Amino acid sequence: MEEDTIPPPVVRAHPEAEATMLKITKDRPSAPDHSEGRKRTGLARKIVGGFFLFTGGVHLGIVMADPQLYASFAQESFLPLIEKAWNEIFMAAPARWGLALAAGEATLGVLLLRGGQWAKAGWIGVIAFHVGLMLFGWGFWLWSVPALAVLIWAARADWRSLQA
Repeated sequence: MEEDTIPPPVVRAHPEAEATMLKITKDRPSAPDHSEGRKRTGLARKIVGGFFLFTGGVHLGIVMADPQLYASFAQESFLPLIEKAWNEIFMAAPARWGLALAAGEATLGVLLLRGGQWAKAGWIGVIAFHVGLMLFGWGFWLWSVPALAVLIWAARADWRSLQA
């Protein structure tokens, strides 16, 4: 014997309530279109990502040409510890560390270009990279301070559009 299935009851709002809801939804202003802003921040992420891929390639070129070009990099540091660590650690194996630097910068570029949650890690990395670069002397401040202003602005604008 088959059981009879009873369809769920159809619940309808009172006609006046339906008309009021239609009026409310028609009169509500539409959400602002932020697509142009998302395009700009997506473009900024692509530019920064491409730049870091490029600079990763620059370090690869330095390693291939002459890793000793890194020798004077930390000479202008205002912290003697930085210059000492650079000379004793990085310059002990400049080709290996130069390749690590190339891989790190290229990885940050790929993270930014990938988008989504990966881009969040990329933004954090490129900002931290520029803060670290400032340890190598006042000359790097001339590049890093304006770069950080742009990077922080772009990361904040892009952060909201990245998937949670």
